[in-house]
Amino acid sequence: MRLALRTCLPAMLLLLGALAGCATPPDPADPDAVEDYKAANDPLEPTNRVIYEVNDGLDAVILRPLALAYRNVVPPPAQQGVRNVLDNLASPVVLANDMMQGKPKRAGDTFMRLVINSTLGMGGLLDPATGMGWPRHDADFGMTLAVWGAGEGPYLFLPVFGPSNPRDALGRGVDMAMDPFAWIGKGGTVEALGYARTGANAVDTRARFLGDLDRMRAQALDPYATLRSLYRQNRQSTIDGVIADERGVSRAPRPASIRP
Repeated sequence: MRLALRTCLPAMLLLLGALAGCATPPDPADPDAVEDYKAANDPLEPTNRVIYEVNDGLDAVILRPLALAYRNVVPPPAQQGVRNVLDNLASPVVLANDMMQGKPKRAGDTFMRLVINSTLGMGGLLDPATGMGWPRHDADFGMTLAVWGAGEGPYLFLPVFGPSNPRDALGRGVDMAMDPFAWIGKGGTVEALGYARTGANAVDTRARFLGDLDRMRAQALDPYATLRSLYRQNRQSTIDGVIADERGVSRAPRPASIRP
């Protein structure tokens, strides 16, 4: 049941967006407005903005205070340890996507990180793999679809998850289905661990962007449009880097003693 709900959630959100109101296209006689409309790629903007406002309100009263308390109370080394554990838990999904993208060197990096950090790194609490020449990188099924040639589709702002598009929303569902946590047995302990991991991910991610988001909200004339632009640019830049570079990441030289 948990797996089915996680897998179906992005599809339900996409259906919600498809049934919602669309932005009115500009007058074709105004080429600048038409160009801006196409560049934004946001035909569902009225609905997206409503969801953005709801998310923003929830963030203001729940997630941002939690993230602020986390950053102020938990020592930085402990925060890094939490981040390392979360990254290590995500490694199986990253590895699967590396392989599906046809990136053997990236897959090798991820595999070595998983082995080294799970053992020498005490279950992922530490990150000795980076210092040994296997740095972390991101890989998800949305990126995999892009490598396979799938277009992003229109911009979507999803409840809870935030900026996305149909390709990345579908990718998120597939990543959830591939996550080993989705296949671990049932019971209260397993459920509690899953919720704890999800909550830690949300708070840790929000804490890392506290300053950036605060500055954006204070300085941007239209925070929604600014966030949309930043998301699309950063996402495309990441995907372009994976497609263009066989290795996918800039890797520090490995010590001679551990070169293959």
